[in-house]
Amino acid sequence: MSGAAVAVAAVGAVFVFSGLESPLRGPCALLLLLGAPAGALALALRELEPLGRAVAAAAGALAVDLLVAQAMLALHIWSVRGGCAAVLAVSLLILVTARARRPRRPHSARSRTR
Repeated sequence: MSGAAVAVAAVGAVFVFSGLESPLRGPCALLLLLGAPAGALALALRELEPLGRAVAAAAGALAVDLLVAQAMLALHIWSVRGGCAAVLAVSLLILVTARARRPRRPHSARSRTR
């Protein structure tokens, strides 16, 4: 199921960044705008229980989208491509920060005896 959502979001990215016109452009782009930050936040919030993580990731995704839109509108630089690129950049930043913050697992006893 999550693989299908990633595929639809990727199609949305292709539609948005290539400028292709299609009736599916809007729904696919919406899934991209909600799915990218939600996925990054869900990975960053691994210590929460699944339901709490899903709710927090969805709320955080909406917050990221609204903050990006507000900032771009305030600076008079709004565009669909720019908005999607900014949301993807923020999502990537969240993902990289979460991966860097995660402590590394110590080697197992088997790997130390070799």
